Amino acid sequence: MKEINIAKVLVRKRKEKGITQDELANYIGVSKASVSKWETGQSYPDVTFLPMLASYFNISVDELIDYKPQMTSGDIRKLYQRFAAEFTEKPFDTVLAECRETVKKYYSCFPLLLQMGILLVNHIELARDAEKSAALIAEAKALFVRVKEESGDMALIKQAVFMEAFCALASGDPNSVLDLLDGSVTGALPPESLLASAYQMKGNIRDAKGVLQIGIYQNLVVLFNFLPAYLMLCADDAGKYDETLRRALTVAEAFDMKNLHPGVIIGTYLTAAQGYMAQGNRDRALDMLQQYTEIVTGDIYPLRLHNDAFFDLLEDWLDKIDIGTDLPRDNKTIRKSMAEVVARNPVFAALSGEPRYQSITEKLGNIEEENRNV
Repeated sequence: MKEINIAKVLVRKRKEKGITQDELANYIGVSKASVSKWETGQSYPDVTFLPMLASYFNISVDELIDYKPQMTSGDIRKLYQRFAAEFTEKPFDTVLAECRETVKKYYSCFPLLLQMGILLVNHIELARDAEKSAALIAEAKALFVRVKEESGDMALIKQAVFMEAFCALASGDPNSVLDLLDGSVTGALPPESLLASAYQMKGNIRDAKGVLQIGIYQNLVVLFNFLPAYLMLCADDAGKYDETLRRALTVAEAFDMKNLHPGVIIGTYLTAAQGYMAQGNRDRALDMLQQYTEIVTGDIYPLRLHNDAFFDLLEDWLDKIDIGTDLPRDNKTIRKSMAEVVARNPVFAALSGEPRYQSITEKLGNIEEENRNV
């Protein structure tokens, strides 16, 4: 992370000019010890000396202090991952305070603000308090609004608007969601097909394949974000419900989602179980919970985005994702929530006397035990 780097600038410029610390000290009117402290980063020059130093080296004050209120994408990724890990290991309020200090320090680094807002949204459940959760959503929303209104970066703005709408929905404000997203779905204009054709025309078949693999992969993830929601809306029509689930699981099997992206497919099984409970079909609900449990207690950790034998050209693209291949929450947090989402879900309370359900909750309970031992 880069902040004020006057120390290295002074050393470099003094050596370029071929003068000693004594000579610079005499010119500015301070002791050699003061210059030494400036150059080793033990202290900063008084603000009144900055114009004189800049003039002496024939540079601007901005160049002199080399202040860069931005963070690199690599720095943002590392910071996000560190905070996500600390949310599982340290008191929630302690980590939250550090997050706020970081935001204050880099308030004009819009890519960072976007990711810090996403970090807060992904850890709201740790607040364990309705009032605190609501305040956290509002805090995240304020970051997204700042990015939207002041960044000037269309890609960032698009993400910020989506996340602002997410916060509005989480706050129980559907009207704001509809306003932000214009209440309708516009036609998709995926760039992948055009890019692939362009690469193909240039004879670059590998890049053409790679672009299309990225498009297929991303749309698979989007599809399995849509399907659970649609499944629940069909719960009052058993025939439609079964057909929707059949199609979802067929696609999941075709693309080996249990291995490729288990964190996505488990949402379908959990939602399916909830829907079958609403229909009074306990056996099918238990079938879905067993599938869910087999995945989340299997060898899928650490969860991260990755390629496979079919998606064999994703490596470079995955390396460039904003927060890397790790998921938005630390694996300890994910494992804990995977167990709790079944055991603490009142929808499944009616199954408490069922031996199959007891076996499921026992296996899921082992996840929390393993978490404590990691």
